[in-house]
Amino acid sequence: MNYRDQVRIAFVHLRERKRQTVLTALGVAVGSAMLVTTIAVSRGSSSNVVAKIIDTAPHVLISAERVVPLVPENIVVQPQGMVAMVTKNINLDEQEVIKNYTEVVQSIRSVEELQSISPFVLSKLLARNKTRFTPCVARGIIPHLEAEIAGLKKNLLEKNALDELTATPNGILLGDLLAKKLDVGYRDRIVLVTKNSEEFPVTVVGRFSSGFNAKDEREAYVNLSLAQRIEGIASNSVTGIGLRTLHIERARQTAARVEALSGYKSESWDETNRNVIEFYNRNAIITLVLVGFVFVVAGLGVSSVMTTVVLQKVKDIAIMRSMGMPGRSITRIFMLEGLMIGILGVLVGSPLGHLICHFVASIRFEATTAGVLKSDRLNIIEMPDAHLIVIVFGILIAVLSSWSPARKATRYVPVSILRGEVGA
Repeated sequence: MNYRDQVRIAFVHLRERKRQTVLTALGVAVGSAMLVTTIAVSRGSSSNVVAKIIDTAPHVLISAERVVPLVPENIVVQPQGMVAMVTKNINLDEQEVIKNYTEVVQSIRSVEELQSISPFVLSKLLARNKTRFTPCVARGIIPHLEAEIAGLKKNLLEKNALDELTATPNGILLGDLLAKKLDVGYRDRIVLVTKNSEEFPVTVVGRFSSGFNAKDEREAYVNLSLAQRIEGIASNSVTGIGLRTLHIERARQTAARVEALSGYKSESWDETNRNVIEFYNRNAIITLVLVGFVFVVAGLGVSSVMTTVVLQKVKDIAIMRSMGMPGRSITRIFMLEGLMIGILGVLVGSPLGHLICHFVASIRFEATTAGVLKSDRLNIIEMPDAHLIVIVFGILIAVLSSWSPARKATRYVPVSILRGEVGA
């Protein structure tokens, strides 16, 4: 008996049980469609977060942590060696800063990948408007330098806010959610309170909306000179320097070169936000594993159908075995039935998954601040490889699920079956 005969017998078996075959194939189809949709949603979610991080954070961040130790200026040379003379005690409460940041900026200008350079000072403060209080992080910036670093210019709700911030020494740009918390608007005055209870009155000159809810409800921008006064650091010192590169995919290599030239620790955007990216990728994997169990359920359905077919065809099996058909040929017939069910299921499930993805992507809802990102839709990224993975996995599950019933068919003893016994 050749393969064509085996395929014909397998098809006849399934055709005799049309309803059961169709329902089992639908189980595989539903699993395929759900897995295609889940992969598209997971990829879209992760891609959306990464795109927001790239859009709202520096591509490379220089921190105040030195990787090359400073050489003391007051070194006394002795015949036996060098002795460093310490004239000032270390203050543990003193904030770590990049001193003479203009020299650091000059040292890295030779890096061709750099598009924009913006020094900044971060301050953790308490924002107060009359009886309303909320913690915030004020970033002291030079407005025209920061405009292109983290997409600030295009995220402004008042388009001329950066120009007004430049012209207003005590001005402040608030995240739109932070402004709502404080119940303030344009030209309103609020007070920034430091950990030492020092107060700095500021005037609201605008708002921004990045789409990152955590950023929009906690961050604000002030002028660099004001932030330096708040932190009590010199005018030539900053707490970090943000860089924007020409090629985002080379950010890690650029960070390594900047670190070597500046002597300060430098991280690319993916290193700085590693925890956020890993969190979303891990959640995506967990979701895929859970949805993958739908295929396991579909596989159990295939196994159940094949077991029923085997029990109903025991006499046919006995006759074929009596005629000298090898056991492996009988096994192949029933596994071909599982293969046909799997192929039918994925041929229906893959297009169904595409339709579901298209439908989900077309849904619009009111943007909410309940999640991490502010969005009015689910970002869907549907790739051909997802369909290929699902098709292969679906067929494989169906074939593997039919293996045990197929092997069981070859264990029946023909004489016992013809005597009326179910099995031996």
